[in-house]
Amino acid sequence: MRALFALARRPRGLALLRVIGPADQAAHGMLALSRYDDPAVAAALGWDAEAVAKRGRQLRELEGRP
Repeated sequence: MRALFALARRPRGLALLRVIGPADQAAHGMLALSRYDDPAVAAALGWDAEAVAKRGRQLRELEGRP
């Protein structure tokens, strides 16, 4: 996994991974996960931190927790 991640971060390494279809997909997924804290990337992956926080606040309020 470390080697795949290191290759995926380099343009020539990514070009090498494109030759191997599943490795290319895995590399792109790993790169996306490495930048999940970027709001634009998170939104593209279907993650909305504000919605999760809002849901948590609602659940605490319904259950009477602080």
